[in-house]
Amino acid sequence: MKKLSKLIGVAFMAAILFFATDVKAQTTPAKAFVLSLGVESGLPTGVAKLGTNFSLGGTARLQYGVTNDLAITFTAGGYHFFPKKIPGQDRRYQSYGELPIKAGVKEFFLPNIYVGGEIGVAFEKLEGPDWGPRRLDLSPNLGYATKHWDFGLHYDYLTYKQDHLGIFALRVAYGFGL
Repeated sequence: MKKLSKLIGVAFMAAILFFATDVKAQTTPAKAFVLSLGVESGLPTGVAKLGTNFSLGGTARLQYGVTNDLAITFTAGGYHFFPKKIPGQDRRYQSYGELPIKAGVKEFFLPNIYVGGEIGVAFEKLEGPDWGPRRLDLSPNLGYATKHWDFGLHYDYLTYKQDHLGIFALRVAYGFGL
C-alpha cells in the first residue's frame, strides 16, 4: 500500500508537469531571481494525525525565472506540529517539527495561476536534543501569484521506511526581486 501511495504521488507530479509545459502565461520574469518569505498553516495527515491537529511554519523560497512562465524553485523552512492531549490523560503527545529542503519547478499556465512540484528531504526535530529520521519530501502545489504576493496550496508527502505523514497547507508569502 505504501508503494502505491508513492507511485500515485509521483504520477500526480508528473501529470502536473506534463500538463503545465504546453500552456504559456508570461507571469514570471525571465532571468530574474525572486525571494519570497511565507507563513504556512496546515492540517496533518497519515501518522501525524495521531498526535496533532494543526501545523504552523515558515519558509523561504528562492525562485529563478527560466522563461516568462517557468521557474526553478529552492525552498527551505520549518513546520511545527502542535501536540494534542493524550486521551484519558492530562499530558500531551510529544511536540516535533519538520525542516524541509526542496527543489522544484513552478509553471504559470494562466495569468497569475501556477502549478508546481518540489522534491527534497525533511529533517524531523523532536523535543529536546533528539532528531528523528530524514524523510523524502514530495510536494505538488497549486497557487495564485502577483508581483509581490503568493498564495499557494500544497501537500507535503513525507515518508521514511514504513512510516509516512503529510501536510495539506496554505502558504501566504511576500516576494521581492533580487
